[in-house]
Amino acid sequence: MLQVTDLHAGYSGKNVLSDITFTLNNDEVITLVGPTGCGKTTVLLALSGIIPVSKGEIATSSWVTTVDTQVATEARGVGMVFQDFALFPHLTVEENVGFRVKNRERIDYWLSLLDLQSLRRQKPAQLSGGQKQRTALARTLVHDPLYILLDEPLSNLDTSLKDSVRWQIREALRSSHVPAIWVTHDRAEAMSVGDRVGVMMDGKLVQLDQPESVFRRPNSPEIAEFLGEAVFLRASIAGQFAKTILGDVGIHKGNYSFDDSEVVVLMRPWDFSVNLASDGNGIVDWVRFEGETNLVSITLDSKEKILVRKKSREQIPLGKTVKVTISSNGVHTIFPNRVAN
Repeated sequence: MLQVTDLHAGYSGKNVLSDITFTLNNDEVITLVGPTGCGKTTVLLALSGIIPVSKGEIATSSWVTTVDTQVATEARGVGMVFQDFALFPHLTVEENVGFRVKNRERIDYWLSLLDLQSLRRQKPAQLSGGQKQRTALARTLVHDPLYILLDEPLSNLDTSLKDSVRWQIREALRSSHVPAIWVTHDRAEAMSVGDRVGVMMDGKLVQLDQPESVFRRPNSPEIAEFLGEAVFLRASIAGQFAKTILGDVGIHKGNYSFDDSEVVVLMRPWDFSVNLASDGNGIVDWVRFEGETNLVSITLDSKEKILVRKKSREQIPLGKTVKVTISSNGVHTIFPNRVAN
């Protein structure tokens, strides 16, 4: 287990990270996601010992590092997997995985588990991106690290490879029983891979929870918008419901206190249905074809603009009057109206 408490760290005497506190449990994968420059990679550098702690504590069962007791990188027993693979070009797959390892059984075990047996005599230049990344992971796992840090491990792979390699890495981590922190800029990757997802903004860990909770019950409108297309529909509170121009929805009040009943409800484009209707309640502004789905912008009679997703074979022409209804019967997070505007 890894325990991080009130971590502050940065460069040249200036903190990039502040107030970072979380626990990485045994067998757990936490994904960290956030906008560029939010501090995701800096967290990995601090956990690995590449940059020092300026305040707070990082603790495992084997060591504790603080401002006064910095533990060197080589003494931490931490595994790292980089986006550029960092393989020795002159060594074969087997030699890369077994570098400074005497236990042949462990080398063979990880070559087999990550489907690298047939490639063991190949050199990195002969490998695909996915094969290189699996080799890098095997090289890390063979040393039985306390925990693993993965810095954008799929960013250099073709889109067609990412899904398969994502799950190969995820299953290898599960089989190894080694906890991991996985940094990514890909929101879908973060939510599909992580047992918990941590959202970072401005050097702070602003939310850490199970993927569905982070997506459906974000702590702020900023988190909601970062994690996906968000619609904030004006509403008034009526008990356990919010009344909107499109109907009533069940609500989750989150971390805010509500001094009045004027709120906005977080909706997602799939939460609506839309159909052509002469007596409708909105006008189609634009339609974007995105393969299997279309993203449709609609201005409601209330002058609110919403986004709706429809299957692309269901055509909605520009400028037409449409009837929009709420198709979701779930509970939706609300925010004070002043917060989301």
